[in-house]
Amino acid sequence: MTSPDLSRRAVVAAAVAAAAFGPVRSEAADAPGPIPQDRPVRIAMVLYPGMTALDLVGPQALLAGLAPGSLYCVAQAEGPVASDTGLSLVATHTFAACPPDLDVLFVPGGDGTPDQMRDAALLAFLRARAPRTAWVTSVCTGSLILGAAGLLRGYRATSHWCVRDAVLPLLGAVPVAERVVFDRNRATGAGISAGLDLALALAARLRGPDYARTAQLVAEYAPEPPFRAGTPAQAGPAILRAADAILAPLVAGATEAARG
Repeated sequence: MTSPDLSRRAVVAAAVAAAAFGPVRSEAADAPGPIPQDRPVRIAMVLYPGMTALDLVGPQALLAGLAPGSLYCVAQAEGPVASDTGLSLVATHTFAACPPDLDVLFVPGGDGTPDQMRDAALLAFLRARAPRTAWVTSVCTGSLILGAAGLLRGYRATSHWCVRDAVLPLLGAVPVAERVVFDRNRATGAGISAGLDLALALAARLRGPDYARTAQLVAEYAPEPPFRAGTPAQAGPAILRAADAILAPLVAGATEAARG
């Protein structure tokens, strides 16, 4: 029996570490190869006011076992950072304190995206770290922040459906209507829940498909949603109108920021 003080994170890390690791074939010749198994993966995950917590927490839970002691939650200042629903996550490192060489640089989306598309400090941090990072990644509207930093110009990418086709092209990206998109060393996920899919696909490239399968099983990620309403086509016109009304300020703000 697991002792009471053994955290869920420790259980995930231990179980995933027991998996058999194997190489994965890159989709493009210039995509990064697997990370050597004799060192932890170095991951920096960006926090900012108004992020969506699940964009970050889902991938963090699945990738943390790869990065013991080397997963950095970074922001302009250390300490709590409020998400777009009021839940706060804790930044462990400032931008300046984040290691310069990374294996994964990750940006979540959220209602705060338009402001972050204009944030000089965040954009400068992303531009500085990206050339020395193996994988530059995002979930949801985090891809718009990468785009605002000039890091998706000429790359295929995805984002939340509400901004994917309208805003990504303004930032020089080629929009793709897929849940997870890899193009060379860029990896982007669609809306919020796609972060789990992105993390598993990325884990397979970092340490092999059996590692990712083990992480998926430990997390019991076998979704059976109660409704088929997760895409505009599935949801139908009435639900789409309701969602559009909720998302309209985000779409307008992101469009303005991209054009600015």
